[in-house]
Amino acid sequence: MIHEYKIITLCGSIKFKDKFMRVQEKLTLDGNIVLTPNFFNNIKKEEIDEKTKKMLDEMHKQKIDMSDEIYVINIGGYIGESTKKEIEYAKSRGKKISYLESIK
Repeated sequence: MIHEYKIITLCGSIKFKDKFMRVQEKLTLDGNIVLTPNFFNNIKKEEIDEKTKKMLDEMHKQKIDMSDEIYVINIGGYIGESTKKEIEYAKSRGKKISYLESIK
């Protein structure tokens, strides 16, 4: 039997890694396929060169393209510049956008 599962990409600051993991678990157990940003344990953000940053940004956009929806991890209402760009990108692609915390 084939099932159609909704695909959701998580967006937000990687400083909220622990929350990403909890949200990913909940959404997966709710019956969704969940795509997350790439988290690196051994590399600091400042150590990634521009070419690699561009590649990672493009990969995340491709995840958004593959998704039905994005889910923004916006703890305390925080939405950084990269996440704002991802939200705009998702809007331009007609994707549903959900937020962890309601936005004003």
